[in-house]
Amino acid sequence: MQHISFNDPQTTLAALFCEWPDMVQVFLDRGMLCPGCPIAPFHTISDACAEYGLEEAKFRAELIAARRESPKD
Repeated sequence: MQHISFNDPQTTLAALFCEWPDMVQVFLDRGMLCPGCPIAPFHTISDACAEYGLEEAKFRAELIAARRESPKD
């Protein structure tokens, strides 16, 4: 299985959710519909931030915090 990189700008949301399921909650807490969306295999974090009008750096920091708390890491 190929390793998924959080920092790769081409990493899709679907891959992100598979690798770090705890990140799903960050999206849900913000009312984002990305988890389960049929576009998730094509959209990236940047795309989601643009869609929802979020500051990407701040949102990525929230995702990193969730990743650190994940028991998988």
